[in-house]
Amino acid sequence: MLSGRLAVVTGAGSGIGRAVCRVFASEGATVIGADMNEKGMEETLAMIKDTGDHQSFQCDVSSSASVNNLLDKIKEKYSSAPQVAVNSAGITRDRTMMKLTEEDFDKVVNVNLKGTWLLNKAVGKAMLTNKVQGSIVNISSLVGKTGNIGQTNYAASKAGVIGITKSMAKEMGKFNIRVNAVLPGFIETPMTETVPENLMQMTKLLIPLGRLGNPEEIANTCAFLASDKSSYITGATIEVTGGLFM
Repeated sequence: MLSGRLAVVTGAGSGIGRAVCRVFASEGATVIGADMNEKGMEETLAMIKDTGDHQSFQCDVSSSASVNNLLDKIKEKYSSAPQVAVNSAGITRDRTMMKLTEEDFDKVVNVNLKGTWLLNKAVGKAMLTNKVQGSIVNISSLVGKTGNIGQTNYAASKAGVIGITKSMAKEMGKFNIRVNAVLPGFIETPMTETVPENLMQMTKLLIPLGRLGNPEEIANTCAFLASDKSSYITGATIEVTGGLFM
């Protein structure tokens, strides 16, 4: 489904980002994984090394210099711009509104929102320069649509990702560059491992399918959006939530 595509994936060292790398590689893409966690990236790369000429680079998505350096390295290595980008890098710093510090608000917004904007801009520029018809997939969250107790910073950042996605889709459509967002619900990742068990059991009761999702289910949605099978989809937000809050 993605044979011959060059794909850059942020947040590739664990969770959804790692699953995207594995699914994309299995579908024939050449994968460039980017993450701050070098050890995690090495583990991801080891999982897919036998399927192609994949690479990993350390990248701080909240830094324009780091993001631009990533695109320069990709150009140097592959003599091309990515045809696909998945923005999966994200963090949480959960506290209720009155206890949340300005520092933790800024950290989450800088990675989740500013980081998405910076990579969209850098990848979009590279696609335009190289006249690439591309697909950008931004990982938002159901929380960006519904809000959540203790996550004003996270919810704001993920709502902003939806806004970036829809705006960039309008700007880039005439160049045959598609931009979409995936809104995961509760997925089994390192982020959800910190949720107390009693709250997790209560959450499962609210999910019509009765379980948490797994990262591969998000990655499969990303693969669809990255492929020609979704060639007339742009500016969309696709919820992958097991029916939570339908």
